[in-house]
Amino acid sequence: MTVASPEFLAGLVGDARADGVTRFVAAAVVTDADRVLLVRRKQGDFMGGLWELPSGKVEDGEGILEALHRETAEETGLTVEAVRDCVGHFDYADSRGGSTRQFTFSVTVERTAPVVLTEHDAHQWADPAGLPPVSDAVRALIGR
Repeated sequence: MTVASPEFLAGLVGDARADGVTRFVAAAVVTDADRVLLVRRKQGDFMGGLWELPSGKVEDGEGILEALHRETAEETGLTVEAVRDCVGHFDYADSRGGSTRQFTFSVTVERTAPVVLTEHDAHQWADPAGLPPVSDAVRALIGR
């Protein structure tokens, strides 16, 4: 079953709902050679200063992959060309105390530059062996 198949995606959502998850986030692992794109949350934001993968909320009526494409473009100015694989997921409590599951996908983009930030205060192409401060969950996903 491919990552883009409706059955695979419905299974991800169904499993999350069965686990009591109420919100979904789609995240992109964008690479350039051996480096991965990370963006840093603004200091005043929830989890401010933390480096993360480009990601964002799946809106009502929107599919996971639609959100992945939209959020990657909105946050970085990069256009997802292909979704290669689902590298995993993790759950966390969001700023309102709800249960959120982040689904993370490896992607290719049409071009890797320029990165144009709209919601973060910095970006970097990081070596997976020397990551800046990221959550343990993001660190584990990047290492796959």
